[in-house]
Amino acid sequence: MLKTELRNDVKRKLESLDFDTYKKNCERINKRLFKQSFWQQSKTIAITISNGKEVDTSLIIQEALKQNKRVAIPKCYPGQKKMEFRTFQSIEQLETVYFGLKEPVVSKTDPVSPDEIDLLLVPGICYDKNGYRIGYGGGYYDRYLTQYSGLTVSLAFEAQLVSCIPAEAHDVPVHQILTENEVIITSE
Repeated sequence: MLKTELRNDVKRKLESLDFDTYKKNCERINKRLFKQSFWQQSKTIAITISNGKEVDTSLIIQEALKQNKRVAIPKCYPGQKKMEFRTFQSIEQLETVYFGLKEPVVSKTDPVSPDEIDLLLVPGICYDKNGYRIGYGGGYYDRYLTQYSGLTVSLAFEAQLVSCIPAEAHDVPVHQILTENEVIITSE
């Protein structure tokens, strides 16, 4: 199956999730994440502001700040096809950009270099058990991951797992995938 077909198929599955199941599965994934030793040891966590039926990251961000972890969220520069992470402490530091996404306001945040990030939570639409993913089509994370050498973890619903992602040479797999039912250590 082509990436576009996989992306559209999983998007439909996500949209069909009822609200109670969605909330319950988000809570299960969050609890699983907070129990992991890599979470407990991480001082700086890079994470997106979730949108739509992605695993809800708002409680993860709140918990990270409560635990005095440094939170970094992505800022994309579409004209340059690049992404950087910037510090985050409060909603007042965000602005709404394309597709309704929330990103940091540059004048209110500081850049965080790749070598300062202990844990990078990588978003996506679908994943296989080798850690390959299909994102939203911009390639921002694949480019960023070429300069990042720390731990990469994706949070996903079981409905987002597929048997095989048609990986390309530039695709970088994540190290682990946490779902509502399991922790998948990838073979990469």
